Amino acid sequence: MPSLEDELFPSTPGKFKIDRANTMNRQFHRCFASTSTIRYFTASWGGIQWEKQIRHSAQIHRSNGMSVLVTGAAGFVGSHVSLALKKRGDGVVGIDNFNNYYDPSLKRARKYLLNNQGIFIVEGDINDARLIAKLFDTVAFTHVMNLAAQAGVRYAMENPHSYVHSNIAGLVTLLEACKSANPQPSVVWASSSSVYGLNEKVPFSETDRTDQPASLYAATKKAGEEITHTYNHIYGLSITGLRFFTVYGPWGRPDMAYFSFTRNILQGKPITVYRGKDRADLARDFTFIDDIVKGCVGSLDTSGKSTGSGGKKRGPAPYRIFNLGNTSPVTVPTLVSILERHLKVKAKRKFVDMPGNGDVPFTHANISLAQRELGYKPTTDLATGLKKFVKWYLSYYGYNHGKRCKLDLFIY
Repeated sequence: MPSLEDELFPSTPGKFKIDRANTMNRQFHRCFASTSTIRYFTASWGGIQWEKQIRHSAQIHRSNGMSVLVTGAAGFVGSHVSLALKKRGDGVVGIDNFNNYYDPSLKRARKYLLNNQGIFIVEGDINDARLIAKLFDTVAFTHVMNLAAQAGVRYAMENPHSYVHSNIAGLVTLLEACKSANPQPSVVWASSSSVYGLNEKVPFSETDRTDQPASLYAATKKAGEEITHTYNHIYGLSITGLRFFTVYGPWGRPDMAYFSFTRNILQGKPITVYRGKDRADLARDFTFIDDIVKGCVGSLDTSGKSTGSGGKKRGPAPYRIFNLGNTSPVTVPTLVSILERHLKVKAKRKFVDMPGNGDVPFTHANISLAQRELGYKPTTDLATGLKKFVKWYLSYYGYNHGKRCKLDLFIY
């Protein structure tokens, strides 16, 4: 399956122009919101033309296809999953609130690319019960792919309420709409490997204890697993939770280490490399975006049907949780060395003891259950995946042989 940048992003970005009406020059902002308040985009919605766009985007163009509502569709994973579904003929409608946790223009660039593939993105929040209800009134979605979330471990110390807003309240609002729909859709949603928290048994398995979260982010994702189980048990919703392990790749999130390391290395700035107890190197089970997409699509394909109708359960429905990782943890210093090789620039490393901000020293996924049930098989090692990311980064941000060049690219 070709990745998003291979399909849509031009090899000569300086020749790629977008309508300048009400334009916003794409710039790289700092990866976190500048204040402790997340700003959410609000837009008007509804009307005959709006509903027509929704229905057109949701049209299925293959036999036995599905119509999927993808939340967080302008996000990293959401944009890739939306494109993969649309390419194979499924109907896709996206929703995203375009908040400023990281550079919103990157989200708008993703939106523009998806729009060009016939995917309509609703600009709104999953906490807006009226909007969600209107979407379900307009389209009888067969599936919901909930990828909307407040991400990031460390930011929770600065803005904890944003995690409750998106990861708990938003999830409940969405599930309320799903359980009341007739027919009920099957639900697949993004949990996180962070739920394993202080667990020291490796590799992490779905049956391991997850009652010792190390961060508020992890706690909200664990809460999401308990909440979705409740809706499965009471209302008959088919639920699949996916515990992602450190997803990376082109069009990724600027708050992730590999992304910020790349930026700082190119700018000649030092990078902070954290070390754990006894100066041990931190390690992550880095998982390439294309592999994650395969797991998401496989989860949708095998989700089974919800059994409720009009908010009433008619029988038991599937409830599943899967790890989606790469099973090959790599230390952070090794990650930096790979980036140095691809960028052809030496990093200025600054080693610091890991602060008590919710991070954990290692992650390692046992994916045997996903392999058996979903046919999940990751194929991209970190060196290969980072090579693809660096190629995208240099093109998107306008670097030419290591030097920044001016791009004539605008995003509305």
